[in-house]
Amino acid sequence: GGEIRGHAFRNDEKKRSPHINLTSFLPLPPDLSAPGRSDTPARCHAMISSSKLKSVDFYRKIPRDLTEASLSGAGLSIFAALAMVFLFGMELSSYLAVNTTTSVIVDRSSDGEFLRIDFNLSFPALSCEFASVDVSDVLGTNRLNITKTVRKFSIDRNLVPTGSEFHAGPIPTVNKHGDDVEEYHGDGSVALSSRNFDSYSHLYPVLVVNFYAPWCYWSNRLKPSWEKAAQIIRERYDPEMDGRILLGKVDCTEEVELCKRHHIQGYPSIRIFHKGSDMKENQGHHDHDSYYGERDTESLVAAMETYVANIPKEAHVLALEDKSNRTVDPAKRPAPMTGGCRIEGFVRVKKVPGSVVISARSGSHSFDPSQINVSHYVTTFSFGKRLSSKMFNELKRLFPYVGGHHDRLAGQSYIVKHGDVNANVTIEHYLQIVKTELVTLRYAKELKVLEEYEYTAHSSLVHSFYVPVVKFHFEPSPMQVLVTELPKSFSHFITNVCAIIGGVFTVAGILDSILHNTLRLVKKVELGKDI
Repeated sequence: GGEIRGHAFRNDEKKRSPHINLTSFLPLPPDLSAPGRSDTPARCHAMISSSKLKSVDFYRKIPRDLTEASLSGAGLSIFAALAMVFLFGMELSSYLAVNTTTSVIVDRSSDGEFLRIDFNLSFPALSCEFASVDVSDVLGTNRLNITKTVRKFSIDRNLVPTGSEFHAGPIPTVNKHGDDVEEYHGDGSVALSSRNFDSYSHLYPVLVVNFYAPWCYWSNRLKPSWEKAAQIIRERYDPEMDGRILLGKVDCTEEVELCKRHHIQGYPSIRIFHKGSDMKENQGHHDHDSYYGERDTESLVAAMETYVANIPKEAHVLALEDKSNRTVDPAKRPAPMTGGCRIEGFVRVKKVPGSVVISARSGSHSFDPSQINVSHYVTTFSFGKRLSSKMFNELKRLFPYVGGHHDRLAGQSYIVKHGDVNANVTIEHYLQIVKTELVTLRYAKELKVLEEYEYTAHSSLVHSFYVPVVKFHFEPSPMQVLVTELPKSFSHFITNVCAIIGGVFTVAGILDSILHNTLRLVKKVELGKDI
């Protein structure tokens, strides 16, 4: 009954209280109530326009006095702010990350395109004197003894360089390998051995020695002209009366250690020893010369004449020869200081299966296969253009899995201990090359960034009856890997950021409303129980 009476009372109050418009009692603003104002219609029009504009406000403000703060709302606000920051960081990281697609396609290289091969190889037992870099492929290309883009440096058995670059140019070609006679009867040269070699080299200002092997074809071709030339020189420059020059010979099949000491690997090898310049006490190092001129009697005698031209006849007052007064002889080059060689440089090959072969090669020398050791250490062996550190970092940024096998053989050593069991060992490497090309899309166009070649490597040791060599068999793949960088839109990033802010704010508001209403309901239930 009380509730009904109260309701009737409130209705009666409404009837007795007529609606009063309070604005009718308020004074007009000074600028509108003042008479004589000419801009009154314009200002009214502005107020009407602004009121219409405010009617489309989606974000109407609630007076602060009508809002109520709560601990649950504060907690949700802090959680929502942290969630926004975390999701924004994740979205920014995703936007800055590189997005790529990988596909395998047919190699797009043109027919006339060449492939560059860079290498740096160290051979502790192969002399630079005869070390040769050859290239061949299945199309019939066969390039021998490449020197234009290849450099050689003498090294010792510990791979330490022992001097400057060895033989900047190619070895002169020998056209006359001897006289056109079957045999020359007589020995004009002196037979040398390990017992008397040092005494002869210190006795005569110039000692020219022919290191030969009886089984060698070229040694037998040289023998008649060598003995004849030695006899002529002996008559012109008597060893006892003149004493300026002497021609000798060493049989390397009998004097094996003597030939090894002077790093003889090809037969015949003619070496020119100058008195006082031989440093045998320093682990066999020496700076004598090798003769690469013609081998007929006339050419040999003429060469020997030039060697003694600047030496005074008084043999008893000889000192170290002044090398600055030597005549330049294109047929004479410095002999290798050590028995090892470091070969570095590059070659260009066609993109077809082929081989890079490194061996002891000469058109006028013979080699004993059992004395050739092609053990080597690989510092670099890579395909394609060399990448700078900046380009390599760009490569790793675009595709982090690329770059691990572009120089697969680097740091590998293939050492064979020379002996009867391991003699005549050829070392072969089989390389399969895959091209990786990285491109980026800009304004719907494909822009090439860089390309890289990676390869797999398998090596083997093969016993052979021929002179040992090192072979790098390479086979380019007909397929290539194409890595495309997909650029991200900044508008897409802004859209996602807005979605994160709005979504978190909305979800937090829903959770706050649910929590607030739940607490109110719980309070009402508790209040009902108390009543």
